[in-house]
Amino acid sequence: MPDQPDPEVDIAMVAAALRADTRDLEAYATILTSTLGDALPPGAVEVEWKRSLGDRVAGRRGSVERIRARLDDVTLELEPAPGRAPRARIVTEVGGVVISRRDTSIEEWAQTLAGRLAEQAQRSEAARIALERLLGL
Repeated sequence: MPDQPDPEVDIAMVAAALRADTRDLEAYATILTSTLGDALPPGAVEVEWKRSLGDRVAGRRGSVERIRARLDDVTLELEPAPGRAPRARIVTEVGGVVISRRDTSIEEWAQTLAGRLAEQAQRSEAARIALERLLGL
């Protein structure tokens, strides 16, 4: 049986990959929805778009207003913040009731998402394959 990689290294690699494109939320939304959206449970990754009249007339999808990743009892949100890094938030729910909502750094946000994705990958072959695609493996 081949050696299994150290889970901590995998989480660090995933977190680094997740942090790489957070300033460009449109690109980030595409990465999360196309790479991870199909591998995670339906509705786990949501992107809210803000469409101006010009966007609608031109058939453009607009700009990202919020990215939300729901993994078990934690929801991770990113919102644009003009001129700086996106606003990152971690929301914890129990039984559908929000018990904690806090703003955090992109680093902690990415680390939390990476850890949750690694947990999903241990339970799901599709999630494992999506993580490998994200990392270019």
